[in-house]
Amino acid sequence: MSKEGKFLIFCMECYRAEKGLSGREVSELFAKYGLYDYVTRFFDSLHTTGVKYIVADIDAYIHARVA
Repeated sequence: MSKEGKFLIFCMECYRAEKGLSGREVSELFAKYGLYDYVTRFFDSLHTTGVKYIVADIDAYIHARVA
């Protein structure tokens, strides 16, 4: 598995734990808002940040897509 793929799983697990969601809920959320592509595309920037920043960034991305 690529480093981007491993990081994507890490992000999903962090988001799941922080938000109290199931794996299925996170998977559906990532698919609905295009987060799979977003996280892998911006791997170089995101992987240098902490968990709280990653979760906040995902929330901001979702919010921007909803608004």
